Amino acid sequence: MPEQNERPLLLQVGPLLPALQDALNSRHEVLRLWEAPDQAALLAARGRDVVALVTSGVHGATRELMSTLPGLQAVFSFGVGYDSIDIAAARDLGVVVSNTPGVLDDCVADTAFALLIDVARGISAADRFVRRGDWRQGKFPLTSRLAGKTCGIVGLGNIGKSIARRAEAFGMEVAYHGRQPQPDVPYRYHAELEDLAKAADFLVLSLPGGPATDKLVDARILAALGPHGYLINIARGSVVDEPALVAALQAGSLGGAGLDVFAEEPEVPAALLALDNVVLTPHLGSGTHETRQAMADLVLANVERYFAEGRLVTPV
Repeated sequence: MPEQNERPLLLQVGPLLPALQDALNSRHEVLRLWEAPDQAALLAARGRDVVALVTSGVHGATRELMSTLPGLQAVFSFGVGYDSIDIAAARDLGVVVSNTPGVLDDCVADTAFALLIDVARGISAADRFVRRGDWRQGKFPLTSRLAGKTCGIVGLGNIGKSIARRAEAFGMEVAYHGRQPQPDVPYRYHAELEDLAKAADFLVLSLPGGPATDKLVDARILAALGPHGYLINIARGSVVDEPALVAALQAGSLGGAGLDVFAEEPEVPAALLALDNVVLTPHLGSGTHETRQAMADLVLANVERYFAEGRLVTPV
């Protein structure tokens, strides 16, 4: 930890909220890596003096980058997901990592449930129907109710529990899948993901990304969800076999999907754009003014506590 009277040198990997950037600049010396015309030259010239990385779930932190910073002590990330940060490398290098859990649970759960309602009731499709003038030619097709249906949640962490509460408020049954059952929740547990998919009308993905969950939802799981089932993904695009999802939707073997995340963002498969039973949003799960400010505040709190006390508020 730097001496109290020093201004620690931070390396910011990519752009963040302007207010957070201003706060960091006012208290620390900050190198803005993404703006450097020659990043390798910047790292060669100043990398040995960097003591912390400031990044996000989008920009992450690779082993290669961290290894170029011999004095690196900490990584501060804006976002709850940390699959883009090489945690194993950080441990090997003796670098601590923080993220921003808790403060974004409600907004991400709101996004999940908005997608669920939209794809079930055809809200976006109905909007297009009216705008095209199709209402003059006939009525919009009937859609699916929520009450009495089963909401299957994959990953019953804080966000998953927030989604479950919303589902209950709409009269839905809740079931879940995870590494192990949670004794303090009243929902039915399925040890096998395929069994949950068979039981669910809506399969909501709320689990971490990374190698352990890569393409966890594959053709087999989509087939179990079936032609009257809907997939909702507010987790990571990597947890779904995207070509298998496209194939299932095109074949009609899956009822529909609500997707906030994709395998190669911001690229979205052209086939999905053509489907009226798919709702697409641009990874906006936590995208409200209030939540993004709370995330920024928590990043700053982690930075300040680390340099004052050598501890993190929310360590990974």
